[in-house]
Amino acid sequence: MLQGYGVGLRAPHYRQFLNEKPLVDWIEVHAENYFGAGGWDMHVLTTLREHYPVSVHGVGLGLGSASGISSTHLARLATLVERIQPALVSEHLCWGSTERGVLNDLLPLPYSEEALTVLSDNIDQMQNALGRRVLIENLSSYVQFVDDAMSEAVFLNALVKRTGCGLLLDVNNLYVNQLNHGVSAEAAISLIDLTAVGEVHLAGHLVTDDVVIDHHGDCVDDAVWDLYQHVIGRMGAVPTLIEWDTDVPELAVLVAESDKARTKAMEALA
Repeated sequence: MLQGYGVGLRAPHYRQFLNEKPLVDWIEVHAENYFGAGGWDMHVLTTLREHYPVSVHGVGLGLGSASGISSTHLARLATLVERIQPALVSEHLCWGSTERGVLNDLLPLPYSEEALTVLSDNIDQMQNALGRRVLIENLSSYVQFVDDAMSEAVFLNALVKRTGCGLLLDVNNLYVNQLNHGVSAEAAISLIDLTAVGEVHLAGHLVTDDVVIDHHGDCVDDAVWDLYQHVIGRMGAVPTLIEWDTDVPELAVLVAESDKARTKAMEALA
């Protein structure tokens, strides 16, 4: 079982992780970086798996794609999960492919009954292939759909009921959507079934003149820390990850952010 506060494992930190075994509770990896049967990346992951619990986070299945999900991709993911035996497996609430090809992005879905059916069917396929429950992450988005039939929170709750999946609650994504769309993050948290949440993500974002971007390239914003403490105050301690994917800093910065999450959680629970 995953517990505590982790960081995303990124290639610039491989050597330091191998040599120093930094004091974090667990690590999370992007699944697609480890689809090869061997090589340096897999060597690092299998070595560190002996020292840290692992969460596998997929970014490429496109579970909301109406054309279906790739059986080849899913088979590779299943092979990785079987080999690593991670504590958790997660993917995004997004689409990313059509019958004509794959788009290298996490694209938002309309919150409609049709999208819910497509997503539920594909999640069922994923969970059956892996033989385990998966967590689905709420998305940051930069557009909204005129045919949304429900709120994001209601959509997430319906997804949990239909598929038995869990939720990966990205608090920064909720805040980004609040700034982009005027949707209250606290209101969403009050409606989401927090008993289904198995992991929390925290990350930095970029404010531009036109839109707020979930770029994972900075420290966690103070407003996001406040929301995180609100979540922990409502549901108790939950495995929490610091994500940092652009302008990756020294590992000490990530570890410090992870330690800060621990402190913020303890304050919220005091």
